[in-house]
Amino acid sequence: MSVAVILVAAGQGERLGAGKPKALVHVAGVTLLEHAIARAVATKNLSQLVITATPGFLEEFVELAKPHVPSGIQLSAVQGGETRQLSIALALGEVSNSAEVILVHDAARAFTPTEVFDRVVAEVLASGFGVIPVIPVHDTVKRSEGSEVLETIDRSELRVAQTPQGFPAKLFREAYAAITKDHTDDASLIQANGHRVLSVPGDRMAMKVTTKDDLILASHLIGGQQRTGIGTDTHRFSEDSAKPLFLGTIEWPGERGLDGHSDGDALSHAIVDALLSAAGLGDIGSNFGVDRPEFQGANGQVFLTETLAKLAEAGFAIINVSAQIIGNRPKVAPMREQVEQVLSSILKAPVTISATTTDGLGFLGNTEGVAVVASALIQRKDE
Repeated sequence: MSVAVILVAAGQGERLGAGKPKALVHVAGVTLLEHAIARAVATKNLSQLVITATPGFLEEFVELAKPHVPSGIQLSAVQGGETRQLSIALALGEVSNSAEVILVHDAARAFTPTEVFDRVVAEVLASGFGVIPVIPVHDTVKRSEGSEVLETIDRSELRVAQTPQGFPAKLFREAYAAITKDHTDDASLIQANGHRVLSVPGDRMAMKVTTKDDLILASHLIGGQQRTGIGTDTHRFSEDSAKPLFLGTIEWPGERGLDGHSDGDALSHAIVDALLSAAGLGDIGSNFGVDRPEFQGANGQVFLTETLAKLAEAGFAIINVSAQIIGNRPKVAPMREQVEQVLSSILKAPVTISATTTDGLGFLGNTEGVAVVASALIQRKDE
């Protein structure tokens, strides 16, 4: 018994507003196309994968697919047509005659668990009918006309259809050969040709990515989208009473400065450590160590700007940063708003500052120095 999967991935993704084909949009650093392929190729008895590609992107789709398709599975691709149904018809021409079951799956449902593929195949083989995965409708459903609600629909018999939808290969080919009009999915096409369609349990993870909100939800569901980091830094006050204090890249008038290889900006340095930690890029020492003479006496903005560039290169954007200054001095309240504005401008993300003391305990309680604890939230830049 052999199974062929037609992976429908030719959509332009206009409602997603990404400026590229939907299948090439990233979630957690991986394209939707690759997410979908990784789950589809694990289907039991899969012998062939046929991808419908967005016009003009056929070669790119194939190159993305190759590393994810095991050697025992035949990979092919066709350029999609003007409609979903036409794209599937074109892909059907590539499906081997030896395939006994054909599954049609939307790349937009990229996170459908492999178990759903296997359930559909098993029921197709057991029944000889078309089979679709479905999930119950939990929301109250209303029928309306314009803004007026006309009635409440009984949801007990309602189901939301998902993919992959599976069919005996012979039945599927005959249905496509007899097409007279466009259908919203393959199950309705099969029913229009007088055949029964059964259902098996779907999965909430098989959500369809259509809008930006869907993309955000998908990112949270599969993990890897957002990451946090913590950074700390401590510097003692300088014995040089003429040395100015820099915290958050700017000078604090009337305050004694902090010792350090650079300008002693404990606030900026803690933020740098938090950001690098979140992205898995080491720490301030490994990136801007004291063995680097070019950073001697450098302002905190240098480290923040360099760190921002490193995050961007690694595919991350900053969501927000929060930092707490610990010590008796300086008094933070008079400078808080200015520092937050400056740091937010540099990092292109909200930065908030707070302050506390150690209730007279330790070197901070003795006003020997300043410590800062910072936390950062970053996310992958899914494009």
